Amino acid sequence: MTNTPLPFDPENAVQERPTPGTALIHIDPVVDEKVRALGLEVIAIVQQAESRVVLSDADEHDAAGEIALITGLKKAFEEKRKEYTAPLNGYLKDINATFKEYTDPLDRADKMTKGKVLAYRAERGRQRQEEERINRLREEAARAEMQLKGELTEPVNLVEVSPPPPAHYRTIAGDLGKTLTWKFEVVDFALLPDDYKLPDLVKIRKVVIAGATIPGVRAWQEESLRVTAPKQ
Repeated sequence: MTNTPLPFDPENAVQERPTPGTALIHIDPVVDEKVRALGLEVIAIVQQAESRVVLSDADEHDAAGEIALITGLKKAFEEKRKEYTAPLNGYLKDINATFKEYTDPLDRADKMTKGKVLAYRAERGRQRQEEERINRLREEAARAEMQLKGELTEPVNLVEVSPPPPAHYRTIAGDLGKTLTWKFEVVDFALLPDDYKLPDLVKIRKVVIAGATIPGVRAWQEESLRVTAPKQ
């Protein structure tokens, strides 16, 4: 039996890695003066939006400028958010990667062991079905002989049917039980009820954007606003 190499050396893992330390990171944006200043701008913009009316081209021009300010403010908040989350996400990524060095081999071992157990149980089930089939054939042959001759020329020797695999195992490490999961595949799409025939929305969208028409599909355009940064 060959041993699968692990991505780490369990005996030297502790010596190879530095001792866990601490890092200084910002964790409370509420007290950040920059965030608080941006928050004051939010209050002013929300109040302006609530009272704004757009009844003329001049009003629309002013509103467009306000939309651009809102977009810039969102960007400023996003940049500040990343200042707080980027270090945390980096630490989290490193932590997850370290633990995956240990859990990935466990997942492979789990999959291999379960696969071998399920393969054994499937073979046991196949053998049991074959034994039952042989007995049915012998019983049918015996009944046919009785109808034909009125007697049996030899006794019916039924094979011993193997017991089914246990549905539950109790071990020192824990209990293991079986579960049954429904699986399915569509073998004839034409026979499916209409409720189960879902349209491919991604494909339809591509065709609509390309300007083509699809029977049974109504396509239209809706206007929206987009903000672009001024050219430097």
